[in-house]
Amino acid sequence: MSVLGNEALVPESNIVRPAPARFTHELVVDEPFHFDGPQRGRVPDGQLPAGTQVVVLAVGDDHCRVADADGLCVDVRRASLRELTDA
Repeated sequence: MSVLGNEALVPESNIVRPAPARFTHELVVDEPFHFDGPQRGRVPDGQLPAGTQVVVLAVGDDHCRVADADGLCVDVRRASLRELTDA
């Protein structure tokens, strides 16, 4: 057993319940994310792996607010997203 540090905690405001079941985009690269938007010089709060499907909640100039299948709601770069198409 190991104890995780405080950096492993996800703020309640960054959890969407119920988690989305339908997705609009997927990450094309491993992508660092931020809980409260990107800020120059600030270390990312974590990373989502390439292939993660997300729903886009809000679009900014360079970043988007997204939620994944676990309900994690974070900001990622727009350039890292690819729109999903209907099969």
